[in-house]
Amino acid sequence: MILMLLFVVTSSYSQESEKKTKAERKLEKEKQTEELMNSKSFVFKGSTAFTEKGKTISITSGANTVSFSPEMIKCDLPFFGEAKTASAAYGGQGGYKFEGKPDEFTLENTKKGWKLKAVVKTGNETYTMNLTASPDGSSNLNVYSISRSSMRYNGEIRKTD
Repeated sequence: MILMLLFVVTSSYSQESEKKTKAERKLEKEKQTEELMNSKSFVFKGSTAFTEKGKTISITSGANTVSFSPEMIKCDLPFFGEAKTASAAYGGQGGYKFEGKPDEFTLENTKKGWKLKAVVKTGNETYTMNLTASPDGSSNLNVYSISRSSMRYNGEIRKTD
């Protein structure tokens, strides 16, 4: 009987301890995300791509990243949409691969997380990126281009390497 009582007390204590650590981990992740967003320098790592026509594609292998900062944006994301111009279809790269100083870089703290808008011009192309990040670090990125259809990516933000 005493062993049974001891087991119940120990079991309930370990469950409560596990809940605390889960809550503590969540708070720590939220703090890290807030620090990243406030620094304005972070990396978006994509895990899923969504085409304009609604097709879902896993992109867990490969680079699949966008490095954000007010000084420079480096994008290396796959592209599964349609080209709008001949130069994008025949002379362009396979994915969204570009880098440049953003002409626009605005970051806003919202009730549900953060919103970032960045515009990068490279040659004849203009890329507009809208990123939403939740406190846990999960993020959605929409990329708009003049010569290609838009793409949406799900992923997470991380510290810059």
